[in-house]
Amino acid sequence: MTYELSHLDALEAEAIHIMREVAAELERPVLLFSGGKDSIVLLRLAEKAFRPGRFPFPVMHVDTGHNFPEVVEYRDRRIAEIGERLIVASVQDSIDQGRVVEETGPRASRNRLQTVTLLDAIEEHGFDAAFGGARRDEERARAKERIFSFRDDFGQWDPKAQRPELWALYNGRVRKGEHVRVFPISNWTELDVWQYIERERLELPSIYFAHEREVFRRDGMLYAAFDFMERMEGEDVFTEMVRYRTVGDISCTGAVMSTAITLESVVAEIAATNITERGQTRADDRATEAAMEDRKREGYF
Repeated sequence: MTYELSHLDALEAEAIHIMREVAAELERPVLLFSGGKDSIVLLRLAEKAFRPGRFPFPVMHVDTGHNFPEVVEYRDRRIAEIGERLIVASVQDSIDQGRVVEETGPRASRNRLQTVTLLDAIEEHGFDAAFGGARRDEERARAKERIFSFRDDFGQWDPKAQRPELWALYNGRVRKGEHVRVFPISNWTELDVWQYIERERLELPSIYFAHEREVFRRDGMLYAAFDFMERMEGEDVFTEMVRYRTVGDISCTGAVMSTAITLESVVAEIAATNITERGQTRADDRATEAAMEDRKREGYF
């Protein structure tokens, strides 16, 4: 009798192996958690990797202060349910301390400011590894990156100086001041993530499913209408049935029109699309042709 792993089982096994490898090799890892679907999958994988014991690392959220309320509520409730330690690194604190300067105007965003907050938190807590939910299918710069992505003393990534990863062997050696970003679900696609969520029956923030929301249109994208979102002339607010494919700072995350209100209908919708989630709904990736790579060189996720 031949026993073969299913596609999702193989991806799950690879991710669990990576997480256990980091826990064994590195001294002070942390799991970055945004409340988005990819980091929710990471939490489930961590449970499968380390339960019934506690995680050998805390969970950290870099909070811009402009996150969707439904996501923040989900974050607090979910972390309380699993009984793990949550660290919240606040962009607002970075602004108040003069570490970053808040942008102004209709296109102002706190998204890029997260980099300084993240690097400060890594240094403050002495983390030498940070798990992230990035996937190679998201964006071109992501596709270049190894599973173990090394950052120098300034948190910078050099795509020309990456270590080989042959036969699932990972070199976790870091010098003092350096750290490594680790992406256990690098080889997953957006559809894989949704199929895994469906299989595991994972709860998600409600914004991932179709709902009525007040939005306005800008640059071909639908933005949620919040008081801090300054609108330009002609950007009228209207109500639409939408859902979100990705979770980020409200100022740069667009919604998509949808009627998908169940996991099954979302999976069917994702299976039929030929546009990546970031390409369709993230304004920060449209700034330049190399916007993501530029941010990653500065220390972004």
